[in-house]
Amino acid sequence: MSLQGQRIVVVGGTSGIGLAVAEAAAQEGADVVVASRSASRVESALKLLPEGAEGHPLDVTDEASVEAFFGRVGAFDHLVFTAGEPLTFQPLATMDLTLGRSFLEARLWGTYAVVKHGGPLIREGGSVVLTSGTVARRPMAGTSVAAGLCGAMEALTRALALELAPVRVNAVAPGVVRTDLWRDLPEADRAELYRATADSLPIGRVASPEDIAETYLYLMRGGVSTGSVVVVDGGTVLV
Repeated sequence: MSLQGQRIVVVGGTSGIGLAVAEAAAQEGADVVVASRSASRVESALKLLPEGAEGHPLDVTDEASVEAFFGRVGAFDHLVFTAGEPLTFQPLATMDLTLGRSFLEARLWGTYAVVKHGGPLIREGGSVVLTSGTVARRPMAGTSVAAGLCGAMEALTRALALELAPVRVNAVAPGVVRTDLWRDLPEADRAELYRATADSLPIGRVASPEDIAETYLYLMRGGVSTGSVVVVDGGTVLV
């Protein structure tokens, strides 16, 4: 199935994987709508996207804002959710529960609000593509919040595939990707993370947002997959 002429809403579509999805879909002839919390990022993203792309600020933790956003957007074909703050990695003993809750609020409950209000507007043959991560399958010490979130996202994907049927619902589970989700790490630590990850992977490199975006497009195009979580991690779960 071609994405030509399809209307695609990408929540979190102003940077990283989300922006790569929006750019790739637009290159295939889709009409794209991007949204994120930062108005300045929306403006920057629209400069990179083809003429006619739409962009709106959106706080996914504010349900009234989410409802109003979809009231402006109207009917569309595919919904992609990649929004989220930088990853939270802390040992259980020192985890700030307020920080942990805010992480889940944006990524888990934000997803829920977006699908609740966006799902009824998806046209026949459309889909939802959510975002998880390989930490649910291969957690490490200090990743309990992120692992719990990703496990919840995978379960939510399967449940929503039944509740929203015949709209298809799937998720993508990337490994480490070169995005600004790692921006809170000092530059030297970030470079070392990428180097060590590349050295450990069978493919010998860290994925780019463009690498991962291909999986979102595949799940939008395909008319059969639903309730699936597609791992695109360069072999992370193998090693």
